[in-house]
Amino acid sequence: MRHVVVEGLPAVGKSELLDLLARYYPHRVRVLPELVKTLVESNAIDLFQERDRLTQAILEALPERQRHLESLLRQGFLCLEESHLGVHLAYANALDDRSFLEAYASIQDALPRPDAYVRMEIPVSESIDRQRARGTAQFDIDAPTLRQMLTHLDRWHATRATTLCRVDADRPPQDVVAELADLLSLSYGRAPDEPTSTFDVLLLLGRPASGKSEFIDFMTQCSAAERAARFHLGPLRILDDFPLLWELFEQDDVWESVRHERRWSKRCAENYAVTDDSIWGYLMEQINRRATPLLTPHSMGALPFTLLIEFSRGGATAYQGALRRLSPAILQRAAALYVSVSFEESWRRNVARYDQAQRSGILTHSVPREEMERTYGQDDWGTLAHEPSGTLPVHGIDLPYATLKNEPESTDPSVLSHRYQSALTPLHSLWRRRFHPR
Repeated sequence: MRHVVVEGLPAVGKSELLDLLARYYPHRVRVLPELVKTLVESNAIDLFQERDRLTQAILEALPERQRHLESLLRQGFLCLEESHLGVHLAYANALDDRSFLEAYASIQDALPRPDAYVRMEIPVSESIDRQRARGTAQFDIDAPTLRQMLTHLDRWHATRATTLCRVDADRPPQDVVAELADLLSLSYGRAPDEPTSTFDVLLLLGRPASGKSEFIDFMTQCSAAERAARFHLGPLRILDDFPLLWELFEQDDVWESVRHERRWSKRCAENYAVTDDSIWGYLMEQINRRATPLLTPHSMGALPFTLLIEFSRGGATAYQGALRRLSPAILQRAAALYVSVSFEESWRRNVARYDQAQRSGILTHSVPREEMERTYGQDDWGTLAHEPSGTLPVHGIDLPYATLKNEPESTDPSVLSHRYQSALTPLHSLWRRRFHPR
């Protein structure tokens, strides 16, 4: 991650937060102050009455701003920029500022494309209170204008399919700072020359009940620093296709009640079994639709999070077929971790977790034996991946992979930590070599 823009309503605390990060991470972070506010103050421009003059000042300042940004990026800093001209465009729409609306059309293609945007979120009413408290009436903006601006800004992000992360800023400041540092993968005390790199996309594969959920639970309980340093994972965004599958089962329940027929599944004991194997291709396409917008081409190797995509497949060409359906946009950013257990161990854990669910209510589903044998009895991972780690050719892309041996079952954090690190360390080396050549 190299260039991140922080946006938010007036008086949310953007300047203060960014100044704090720059102070505490001097070897990693550089802050670019809000361009519009800087120009208003340095040129004594009335923010609301001199919009034409402000537009001209922005156009004149952009080339130097771009040179400054490029210089910092070349030096290897993480550039945190306060606000952006998409926000100013949203205000221009709310204020009917025709001068900037016309000017923006001529400059938008030349503007930098950050790796991510972070929105510090507070209610409009809280912004009004904080504006009054800071005592800078020349910058105060009323509630109706703020609401209009947010509508236009949301549309701007949606149209450009930006990577937009949201941080709740309506809470104690220490919590906001901690989440922002976590989101940016900032680890206090890191040596200036120590590389910071976490997986962009991790495909988490394996039979049902192989330990994928336990892996996620373990990682979410790690501190951000330990998760990045030992396991090479950033803040996690999780995309699991099981809820999509379960939704189709429930849709079948509805159709059965209406038309007395089902499309994808049949009832099996207290659960469901798949009857139409085209459902697996459908789920992969749904993964593509949800994941691809997060992986914009300009942010190669620089996501502010690790996107973890979890799924199970079975059959003679299970993972071969699934991987081939993945979008190249995902594969170019991904590494694959296969959590390996035998079929019988998978079935044993599947039954055990369902029994636990009946007692505690934590889990409410399991895969029926009929479905386990038909769908997951055979698994092609061993055919595809002959070594503990390596690369798999998919769509002409060398996909790094590692196999995590997850038997015997353990709940000991020290055992799990060793297992996970032993698999993820060589996997990260392969991934980094692929996407971050030295």
